[in-house]
Amino acid sequence: MREIISTKHAPQAIGPYSQAIKANGFIFTSGQIAIDPATQQVITGDVAAQTDRVLRNLSEILEAAGSGLGKVVRSTVFLKNMSDFTAMNAVYGKYFSSAPPVRSTVEVARLPKDVLVEIDVIALE
Repeated sequence: MREIISTKHAPQAIGPYSQAIKANGFIFTSGQIAIDPATQQVITGDVAAQTDRVLRNLSEILEAAGSGLGKVVRSTVFLKNMSDFTAMNAVYGKYFSSAPPVRSTVEVARLPKDVLVEIDVIALE
């Protein structure tokens, strides 16, 4: 069984995709960028500020699915510039301080709306 997850407390999808899908005990999120759900606009700020907004957005989506950041088992971080790794990692570490999920981090040529970071996660229900 497959259930679409949607919340107004996170940015609305800007294309033909869902914020998340719940299936077989897992929640799979779409990549989230630093959009303020109240304005649907990219926030201003450096990679630390953007990472914080992204993780808050992911938290809201997971909560809407009956889960939370503490149940994340895997994440993928996409950075516009790998030189931002340390700043992103400092913020990321505050959200995943104990028993952090497995993670891949890659530098990419470009991200939607020219943001600095995008993150997606897989979590348990």
